[in-house]
Formats: sequence, structure tokens, C-alpha cells
Amino acid sequence: MTGTPSMPFDGVEFSHSDAGQVRFLPFDLPASAEAAGPPEALGRARDDVRLAVASTKRGLVHTAFTRLPEFLEVGDLLVVNDSATLPAALGGRVNGLDVRVHVSVPVRKSQRRLVELRIPAGPASREYRDGKAGDLIHLHGGGLMRLIAPRSGEGLHPRLWEASFDLPQPLHRYLGHWGQPIRYSYVTQPWDLRYYQTIFAKKPGSSEMPSAARPFSKPLVRRLAAMGVGVCPITLHTGVASLERHELPYPEPYSVTASAAGIINSTRAAGGRVIAVGTTVVRALETVCDAGGSIRAGHGFTELVITPDRPVRSVQGLITGWHEPKATHLMMLEAIAGLDLLTASYADALGQGYQWHEFGDSHLILP
Repeated sequence: MTGTPSMPFDGVEFSHSDAGQVRFLPFDLPASAEAAGPPEALGRARDDVRLAVASTKRGLVHTAFTRLPEFLEVGDLLVVNDSATLPAALGGRVNGLDVRVHVSVPVRKSQRRLVELRIPAGPASREYRDGKAGDLIHLHGGGLMRLIAPRSGEGLHPRLWEASFDLPQPLHRYLGHWGQPIRYSYVTQPWDLRYYQTIFAKKPGSSEMPSAARPFSKPLVRRLAAMGVGVCPITLHTGVASLERHELPYPEPYSVTASAAGIINSTRAAGGRVIAVGTTVVRALETVCDAGGSIRAGHGFTELVITPDRPVRSVQGLITGWHEPKATHLMMLEAIAGLDLLTASYADALGQGYQWHEFGDSHLILP
């Protein structure tokens, strides 16, 4: 691979290519670094997680998420995702096998949905790779789902399918009755849907939790408001994300209202920083951002993929979780933080025993 030299830090190695893509070489993520459940399971508050602050001004600081206000300033604006998580995992049978169906986002200009089929395996599930167009899945609760076609661009053994549903009630209501939150093997026991919601969740539609905002609590938001830090919602409904593959994100529905656009533009005009809470927020804002950083209202499906070769114009900081090896979200993080700061952050987080995934610790990037 050509490009600038890779930069190893304590077992973490990232490299940047000249071909318009970022390549993240695998780093070791030990099982002990995978958060197996929410902090509430240990008798702690949801905001009782760790926070690593990475900035070019102060370097790396290790602190608690409850001390987030100390790293923000009067006039800053946090842009949050108000999408609520659906219980998007359904049980069913196909070709004599028990399967788990992960229901993803709608297919644009269609009544279909993207879905992922999986086979129950211990506490979680593994990929089912023998699906064929026309297969009929009998869902628990009397519903039917038919595989129509693999997602565009997927090969012989696709992960995602376009599927149609024949249900006894509307999909969201059906999921509410028969579905469960999507869970991967590192989460060792089921948790109620409320543990997969952020305090900002208002609009049901995400297959998996927009988890960057999970550590926020109502008392913490009140503290931020009292010191002059604003909070502004936008919406992006997330699809399914399998840890077994790290493909580019597919089209997801978003909405940025005229009111939100006005608040964000006013913050910038007044000299405040716009800080995204989650990569989903960055993806939505960059979709409706012009070359000068101005935000306009918009809604639809975004196909935008953010890499270091495409500058980020809409935000001046990011609050996010810790992403697994080879995750394509790391391309966006490099675009915001720069390679050196990002690499040092991940090396430090591994060395300090930070927790990964949706119930894990947090990362504030202020380049």
C-alpha cells in the first residue's frame, strides 16, 4: 500500500493512503474492553462513564463524562440526534431453520426495507448466508417477510436484502409487540428497550441506538444550559451495523429542520462552536452544508461518505464512542481530528482500559 508511513502507538497502527481511502490496520480489541451492559447494570448512573478529551490545544485528557461542561464554552452548541431506537430484531423461520431478522431502514422510493438475516448462536447470533430471492420467512406473531433482491452491489452471499412485509399491523406497532433490541455477542444478557434509548429520543426509526448521546443525563443537560451551552436536535435514522463486516454506510433517512439550520448558523455567526454528538449528526449536517459551512434545511436519504479527502465544514468538534477495528466511522473521525490526534487517542484509550461499543465510554474531539 502506498502513502504516508503508518504510525504505530502501543499496538495501534493506522495508515493513510493516497488513493482517496483511509485504511485502518487491525488493532487488538480485548474482550475486557467490550462493554457487556449499561452502567446502570452496575448500579451507576448513565452518565457515570469515562471521557477522553482530545484537542490540539490541551492534548489528551482523561476525565469523567460528568465533567464535560469543563471542556465546553459559553455559546457552544451541541447538535444531537433525536431518533429513537426500534426493537428491530424479530424471530422467525426459513427453510426449516430458526432465524433472527434485523430490520433496517426503508429502501428509498419503495415500500421495502433492508433486512439482515442471522441465526441464533448462544447469547447473540451469526450471519445467515444462504438466503435466496423469493425466500419466505415466517415471523413470530403471524407476519410474513419475503426476500426480494440483495442490496445493490452485494455479491453471492449478501448480508443485506431488500424485503417486503405482510404483517397483521403496521411495522412499528408489530415491532413494538414482537421485536427486541438488536444485540451482539459482547452484550451478555438482554436489556429492555429503554436502555437503548438516549434522553433525546423522540422520533422512532433507528435500527440501532445512536449511542454517542447515551451518556447524557437530564441533570447534565441542565448544567450545560445553565452555563450557556445550547442543545439542538436533528434526525438521522440508523440502519443495522454488523461487527463482522466494515462496509461503507448505505443510504439512511435524515431531516434537518429550518429551525435547526437557523440555530446552527446563528451559533457559527456569533463565534460559537458547533459540536456534533455522534457520527450520525455529522453525516446529516454535511449533507445539507455548503462550502462555507452554512446549513440549510433538508430531508431525504443521505448517501454521503466522509473521509479525510473531503473536509468537514459543518462542525468544530465531535462527541462519539469508541469504534471497533476497521470501522468505517474512523475515516470520519480522521477527517475531523487528523491522523496524529486520532491515533494517539485510540492508543491511550486502549492503554487506559476504556470500554467500547454502545454502552461504553466516550470521546470528545476538539481539533
